[in-house]
Amino acid sequence: MPEQHKPDGAVSAAGMGGAMDLAADEAATLERTPGGPGGAGPRGRPRSLWSDAWRDLRRNPVFLGSALVILFLVLISLWPSLITSGNPLTCDLAKSQEGSQPGHPFGYDGQGCDVYTRTVYGARASVTVGVCATLGVAVLGSVLGGLAGFFGGLGDAVLSRLTDVFFAIPVVLGGLVLLSVVTSNTVWPVVGFMVLLGWPQISRIARGAVITARQNDYVQAARALGASPARILLRHIAPNAVAPVIVVATIALGTYIALEATLSYLGVGLKPPSVSWGIDISAASPYIRNAPHALLWPSGALAITVLAFIMLGDAVRDALDPRLR
Repeated sequence: MPEQHKPDGAVSAAGMGGAMDLAADEAATLERTPGGPGGAGPRGRPRSLWSDAWRDLRRNPVFLGSALVILFLVLISLWPSLITSGNPLTCDLAKSQEGSQPGHPFGYDGQGCDVYTRTVYGARASVTVGVCATLGVAVLGSVLGGLAGFFGGLGDAVLSRLTDVFFAIPVVLGGLVLLSVVTSNTVWPVVGFMVLLGWPQISRIARGAVITARQNDYVQAARALGASPARILLRHIAPNAVAPVIVVATIALGTYIALEATLSYLGVGLKPPSVSWGIDISAASPYIRNAPHALLWPSGALAITVLAFIMLGDAVRDALDPRLR
């Protein structure tokens, strides 16, 4: 076939082969274009749920504000010496209940301890308990709930009845009973108690998410192609069922921090000489009329921390909820 010369010097071949070559060239051009066609991701691939969620979170001021607060809490938990040089266990009874002074902006508590230093060091126990309990609950609940939802049968029925039993146990009352016999003053008995009573909620969420994902067409196709149950569960179901677990676990993290403070306030959580906001709130309660500052600062730090984690969880939930898109 003769070649057709265009005014701009471009050469195209007539016929079906030339059309296919042009289509291939256009596709290659679109693939090299940043962002791809129609607002898709890099190299023309459509955005995934996670990339869309991250894009929404970066534009959400609630997420950014709560993330900055949490980052600050994590930093002072790991390195409290960044913002204080005092010792939380050094007290002077001669300064009992005194107010703000130079170098001691929060004043002193009933034992003459620096409230500012104890408030800073108290973040370590609260963040440690919250993060460790959340990780333990998420892992245990996801594994048990995911396996029960995927295989069903007798195991699913037993797990459902077992979760009903744990849901019937009052959390604070269970903590008073179980932790009252523990003499350790570390965070691990409290973390273990929270994991013991907290996994049923995550387990039920994971079970429902797996049952929903198991009915999708891509899972049926993988099963028809001969994929093993382990591969189907880990490669096809788990990535699509983990979003609700992450949302619930993020919100629950703030609840676990508040629960640790409650148990420490009641005297069955962390115990002296451990430094905790719950311990400081309990010690400052009898002096609320004479030294309200000793109660105000640890209570305020606890409230801000719990609020930051709850707001973070709400932002993550809104970003991962496909119904809001």
